[in-house]
Amino acid sequence: FAFGSESLATGGELFAAMLSNPAGAVLFAALFLALCYLINRSGISGGIEKFNNVGMPMLFVMLVIIIIRSLTLPDAMEGLKFMFVPGYAVEAGFVAETPSLLSVFASAGGQMFFSLSLAMGAMITYGSYLNQKEDLVKNSAIIVFADTLVATMAGIAVIPAAVANGIASGTPLDQIKLGGPDLLFVTLQDVFRAMGTVGALFGVIFYLLVLIAAISSAIALIEVDITYFLDRAEQKGRKGNRPKVAFLVCLAIFAVSVLVGIDGLGTTGVFPWPATAGWNDSMLDFVDMLSEGLAMPIGALMMSIMVGWEIRPQTVLDELHIGYTGRIDTFYRICIKYITPIGMLLVLAGQVNEFFSLNWF
Repeated sequence: FAFGSESLATGGELFAAMLSNPAGAVLFAALFLALCYLINRSGISGGIEKFNNVGMPMLFVMLVIIIIRSLTLPDAMEGLKFMFVPGYAVEAGFVAETPSLLSVFASAGGQMFFSLSLAMGAMITYGSYLNQKEDLVKNSAIIVFADTLVATMAGIAVIPAAVANGIASGTPLDQIKLGGPDLLFVTLQDVFRAMGTVGALFGVIFYLLVLIAAISSAIALIEVDITYFLDRAEQKGRKGNRPKVAFLVCLAIFAVSVLVGIDGLGTTGVFPWPATAGWNDSMLDFVDMLSEGLAMPIGALMMSIMVGWEIRPQTVLDELHIGYTGRIDTFYRICIKYITPIGMLLVLAGQVNEFFSLNWF
């Protein structure tokens, strides 16, 4: 993290060196999943809850610190305009043209599914541990508000700093990396390096923030699989072994992460077919598109149809009214039966359009 040292390579060179070391990527994937295993093996209250009670406040504090530094950089206002002023990205030259409607649906849908862990069973799994008298409507509103707030704060922490550093280094606006792995591991590396000695401190803070956010998401999704297998064992009259199940789930995830790690974002040439098939540039993009791009919107679409037309909304409303006394029945019925399926179809269409580069409209 000695970004102030002039002898260190640029962010791009460091990132390229990391991609060319698949053994290192696999090793750190193993260490990450080992940490997740240690948290998940202890269960909700013994592991996940304890981690989040410490990790989430730390994440928020570190985010505020990064925001303050980001907004004090010269030309940081250009990054804020890019984020919040409609049409400014095209007007200023950050992007060549306004994205298509389906592209917007695809991007928004992908962010929604990933950020809120929708259509993955996470909400259902965590909800099963709640006291029946919990106000689900209030909790849902808090989740949506908090998620939107933190996502906006993360953007303010990152985008203005990236734009300010790009302008300072003379990089054309349309060549500043403002998304994907390049933003996180190339552009921001250069941002911290340009800060001098203090950049080391902000680099440590920022990447610790990224690590905490990654762990909090990973343990939530791992818990979904663990709970499924434990419930299946209980249905068969057996008591599931949580540590064993957690280990096997993490091992299966590690197997997929090995494929992503040795691919090096498509730089090693181990898996040339995603790019040659015209789908994506790397194994990571391909797996991401299969999961976030296709499986999640299809799952959400099927779930909304199942609840709206097969199980019927009243079943959910009966559960909801145990802890909530307000009037939401009509609104919920309309959303789950009509609005949600239509929305999921639009998101799915956008993802298919992106996946196969169809350019429908």
